[in-house]
Amino acid sequence: MPNATASKVYALTDTLPLDSGQELSGAEIAYETYGELAADKSNAVLICHALTGDQYVASTHPVTGKPGWWDRMVGPGKPIDTSRHFVICANVIGSCMGSTGPASSGADGQPYAMGFPVITIRDMVRGIIALLDGLGIERLHAVVGGSMGGMQALSLAANWPDRAERVLVIASTARHSAQNIAFHELGRQAIMADPAWAGGDYYGGDAKPDNGLAVARMAAHITYLSEEGLTEKFGRRLQDRDEKSFGFEADFQVESYLRYQGSGFTQRFDANSYLYITRAMDYFDLAEEHGGRLADAFIGTSARFCLISFDTDWLYPTAESRHIVHALNAAGAKVSFVELSANAGHDSFLLEHDQLDRVVQGFIE
Repeated sequence: MPNATASKVYALTDTLPLDSGQELSGAEIAYETYGELAADKSNAVLICHALTGDQYVASTHPVTGKPGWWDRMVGPGKPIDTSRHFVICANVIGSCMGSTGPASSGADGQPYAMGFPVITIRDMVRGIIALLDGLGIERLHAVVGGSMGGMQALSLAANWPDRAERVLVIASTARHSAQNIAFHELGRQAIMADPAWAGGDYYGGDAKPDNGLAVARMAAHITYLSEEGLTEKFGRRLQDRDEKSFGFEADFQVESYLRYQGSGFTQRFDANSYLYITRAMDYFDLAEEHGGRLADAFIGTSARFCLISFDTDWLYPTAESRHIVHALNAAGAKVSFVELSANAGHDSFLLEHDQLDRVVQGFIE
């Protein structure tokens, strides 16, 4: 494991303006760093996490005890080499691992709950830019992100074009599709239908909306996988039995797997944060933010871009990456693109993949 610092917290010195027109006062950003920052601060690499991720990109998670979510990618001698680069990973605002979110205390000393302002991907990046300013880092060697992290990387490149030399976007999109919004709404309704949600005011009580959050996670997890991967891993095999039960227990291995994923998720994530972050992703439309034409989001950029997609990812299929590449070409930006073959679907960017490692390392270096 890389030599990581303990998770730090940066308190923003100014209020954080939000796309909704509201402001967030007293916001804090939790983050971790790996490696050493060069004297001229030219070797900083920002890694942006996905929906349910956090700042523990390459260090042991304090709740689950598991290795960091991209431990295989970040560290000395790894594709994102912390013996050469200073890696920063921050928990986004709205989340629940130390950055200000619905579970945080507001001015009255009580949790915000549903009084927390609705946020956007651009708002998340505003918080990260404030952190970079606090660290004295004016220009990143690279910003890297997969899935929602890729949205943040694109938002940073479009709205703060002088802040990154390289932009690496993996398995992501420039806008959320109707299908993706629909899956997120399914998850949100599962949470809000749980009686323990209590209108979002469950903090400090005996019960949390774990059942609703588990169902939301189960539904989302299906979108992260591929039919090929599910068939290979589970097929129609039964779970710990030789015959069907003719009941509604988890007869099939795939059912047991999803229930395990849902249950485990409730131990490390806040239900209200899930509502807010999924809404931010649904609102994401980079072209809409820049007059309706995606290419206009990147006019005049000097950054180099690399887009990576996977052939079995149906959440953010290759067509989404190509759409971004075409826009970058139209803007005259320097861009490379590769579609990689993998049977794990959207989650392929988190798993062992030699070709992915080579592309990431080559682009970062």
